[in-house]
Amino acid sequence: MILSPFEWTIAKRYMLPGKGERFIALVAGISLVAVMLGVAALVIVMSVMNGFRAELFDKIVGLNGHAIVQAYGGRLDNWQDVLKDIRATPGVVRASPLIEQPLAVTFNGRLEGVSVRGNTTEDIARIRDKVKQGNLADLRPGSETVAIGSELAKTLGAQVGDVITLYNPLGRTTPFGTVPRQVAYKVGAIFEIGVYDYDNTFVIMPMQDAQTLLLTGDTVGMIEVTTTDPDRVETILAPVQRKLAGRAVVTDWKTINASLFEALAVERVAMFVVLSIIVLVAVFNILSSLIMLVRAKTRDIAILRTMGATRRSLLKVFVTTGFCIGALGTVAGVVIGFIFLYFRQPIVHAVEIVTGQNLWDPSIRFLTELPSRSDPVEIAVICVMSLVFSFLATLYPAYKAASTDPVQVLRYE
Repeated sequence: MILSPFEWTIAKRYMLPGKGERFIALVAGISLVAVMLGVAALVIVMSVMNGFRAELFDKIVGLNGHAIVQAYGGRLDNWQDVLKDIRATPGVVRASPLIEQPLAVTFNGRLEGVSVRGNTTEDIARIRDKVKQGNLADLRPGSETVAIGSELAKTLGAQVGDVITLYNPLGRTTPFGTVPRQVAYKVGAIFEIGVYDYDNTFVIMPMQDAQTLLLTGDTVGMIEVTTTDPDRVETILAPVQRKLAGRAVVTDWKTINASLFEALAVERVAMFVVLSIIVLVAVFNILSSLIMLVRAKTRDIAILRTMGATRRSLLKVFVTTGFCIGALGTVAGVVIGFIFLYFRQPIVHAVEIVTGQNLWDPSIRFLTELPSRSDPVEIAVICVMSLVFSFLATLYPAYKAASTDPVQVLRYE
């Protein structure tokens, strides 16, 4: 919709009402601010929800792989041959043996439940960038050295160099019953994955040490698999599932974390709908301000019509006036949204200081920091939606203005 110089001049004049129209200007200003806040809220919430999913996926899959091949009974027979077959499967990038067992740990009189993971040296090295203290190179087979999560270290009060004790209830059998196995390990490193449940429970050690602790011999119970495409992991590993039928089950990351990611998807859709309704309500303010502007300018409209202004010209003038309010609000909302996302952590900390409340508890939120990842397509959809709503809100007032009968208005002038 291209405006002529005459139409653009009138539209600019109506966007800046005179002294007697301050109330209309106030309503228009409120409309702009409402659209701005609605769009900003949509940008912030959708980016944070995307960040949640992306960060959880990266951290969970980065540690556990895309799928787990788990043996029935906890022990996978001929696991070396199974491992070779999995590695030879098209689409499989990496496959590693894994031992994972829930045990208990004690230090300085504190007892906590933990998940002991036995990994290969190569897999342990993959979390090198997550280490906060210590050195993963100290985790050598037979060194009786482990790495623990940062939250677990805080809970126990343990530091690098301290000695913790792991309890295996399935110890050696004696005439007097089963004696729990207690083994002391030196803390060689403290890591932070970024997922609270992992940082609060995981104890990582070389696979050979885990086999010794659990008295399993040279056996493993699981194989961790990473594929070329996490969304096609079920299809890629279908041959493995068929070959291991009755011996093991293949569980992909979608199944393992189904409840978490489904909850995020539902919440994401719900938040988008609610915030879109807020934008729609804000757009109704544009409708109200334009209706008041049309009523205030009825005489001017009639004079313009007698001077040769067409219905189409008046329609374009009022559509432009209302649409510009929505467009300015949309642009300002996107800018404010990105500013908030850029400074999100300082803003959260500032609100926590002012209110005295812990707004981001990792034990509830899963992640240690507020995530954010903006999707350009979603941002474009939000902007288009806001602009379409603004455009539709201008049609009725613009049609009323264009339908003004100058004879009826100026009859008693």
